[in-house]
Amino acid sequence: MVNDSEYFRQTEATRVRILSEALPYIQQFAGRTVVVKYGGAAMKESNLKDKVIRDIVFLSCVGIRPVVVHGGGPEINSWLDKLGIEPQFKNGLRVTDAATMDVVEMVLVGRVNKEIVSLINQAGGAAVGLCGKDGNLIKARPEGREGIGFVGEVNSVDIKLLKSLVNNGYIPVVSSVAADDTGQAYNINADTVAGELAAALEAEKLILLTDTVGILKDYKDPSTIIYKLDIRQARELMDSGVVGGGMIPKVNCCVRSLAQGVKAAHIIDGRIPHALLLEIFTNDGIGSMIVASEFNKNKGVKKIQM
Repeated sequence: MVNDSEYFRQTEATRVRILSEALPYIQQFAGRTVVVKYGGAAMKESNLKDKVIRDIVFLSCVGIRPVVVHGGGPEINSWLDKLGIEPQFKNGLRVTDAATMDVVEMVLVGRVNKEIVSLINQAGGAAVGLCGKDGNLIKARPEGREGIGFVGEVNSVDIKLLKSLVNNGYIPVVSSVAADDTGQAYNINADTVAGELAAALEAEKLILLTDTVGILKDYKDPSTIIYKLDIRQARELMDSGVVGGGMIPKVNCCVRSLAQGVKAAHIIDGRIPHALLLEIFTNDGIGSMIVASEFNKNKGVKKIQM
């Protein structure tokens, strides 16, 4: 039977060992930019929210440069309900008329964004809240489909403001609202925004926090997770229907960012405590990592069996 002092000694020894094992990864990624799309259960459940925030601050403290991008669908729905506006969706996209766009901007920019900023600051970080309008960070254009209103796509990115912030030790927190050249606001998918910012920043990693374990060979069986794959394999999985539904835009976002120079893209389960640290600072990680090629020069990337 282990007494309290022995248990304490073993626990502390484990903590020190874990920190020591993380050192090569800290050295490898120090000074590099990591873009994190924050969403899903990790945003809604308070116990998970605290751990994600602490992970983000930890990354900043060890010299990695995190940039956080967030959505806020459930919060938007809640406020639409309070205001008597019925949420509508078409082909998986939120129908965003003028009234809904006002609510989207109020919620994402004025509430969700500032809450995340406040939590990071309380945890010892130095966060700054932004949306696509700030410093012309993101210029939007209409998504193009009829009947969906002010749903947009990323037309262009200007990263001067972001680079100034990360170079001075700040953690940018970006909401996925942007405007076109006329000033009209658009609601843009947060995964898409994260991918385009990661590409523009030449990020080391794009990490999407989701409510799934990763890319699965059988979507009903979490044990069929594919830990490592490349762009070609990812496209094959989408073409064959293995990857479908809501996972398609996430995988497409990863593929597009990799094609523009991001080193690796990760789809991980934000329901797992400290998912970010487990993915970045361990050999195997916990989710699916996509790279440009299985012959990529990055260390630790191995050919997978499909």
